[in-house]
Amino acid sequence: MSILEIIGGILLVIGSSFLFLGGLGIFRMPDIYNRLQAGTKATTLGGMSLVLGVGFLETDWIWKSLIIIIFIAYSNPISSHALARASYHRGHYPYIKSKEKEKMDAYREVVPHTKKEEKEDKA
Repeated sequence: MSILEIIGGILLVIGSSFLFLGGLGIFRMPDIYNRLQAGTKATTLGGMSLVLGVGFLETDWIWKSLIIIIFIAYSNPISSHALARASYHRGHYPYIKSKEKEKMDAYREVVPHTKKEEKEDKA
């Protein structure tokens, strides 16, 4: 076994672990924003580790792997931001346990909204 195969195997295990934990985070988190956070961070790191591990195992593919890693680094955060922004505009607001909801939702100043909970509280 060469050193490249050992590094590639370690990177594959690390990437698989991150992807598993990201799937678990998506399953366990309470709202779409936490799920996006867990999924995006984990798939970015997991995908990069897996692709780099394949690049180390197959040295002919190392340049292709680096190009894919750059694409993942650019596309995952942008798509996550777009999904979060679209879900906010559709009316899926952050899950907030506190009574001081107005202070905790910083985006409220830019996009005013009324939640169903607030309407029920006033009634």
